[in-house]
Amino acid sequence: MPVKTLYTTSATAAGGREGRAISEDGHLDVALSTPAALGGAGGEGTNPEQMFAAGYAACFLSALKFIAMQQKIAVPDEATVKAIVGIGPREDVGFGLEVDLEVSLPGLEPAVAEKLVETAHLTCPYSHATRGALEITPKLV
Repeated sequence: MPVKTLYTTSATAAGGREGRAISEDGHLDVALSTPAALGGAGGEGTNPEQMFAAGYAACFLSALKFIAMQQKIAVPDEATVKAIVGIGPREDVGFGLEVDLEVSLPGLEPAVAEKLVETAHLTCPYSHATRGALEITPKLV
């Protein structure tokens, strides 16, 4: 089903994992480095997996807050989402990702928190985009 686009942006990468990525408005401008675990030098830069983790975590928490607002549930200021992104070779060809989401909603009743997390996972654009490609089950911590 097509989406009604409300916002569009872009970023350009040059140099691959040893280059730079810059958003069209310049607000994101990061040096890229390959992690030592992937055969790189480690370097001072970030990497695509870190950027994906940060984007997914922020987006998921926003989706959770959106759902909570609709249901008139107060999300604690201390609420967090941690996205854990792993990369490694696939059995067939190339590389694949694995993602875990850890959600902290201190002070909320466990049943309420579980339902918010479940509904946020249906709502979040990152969850939607990865559905069917990655096994992701957000969990409360």
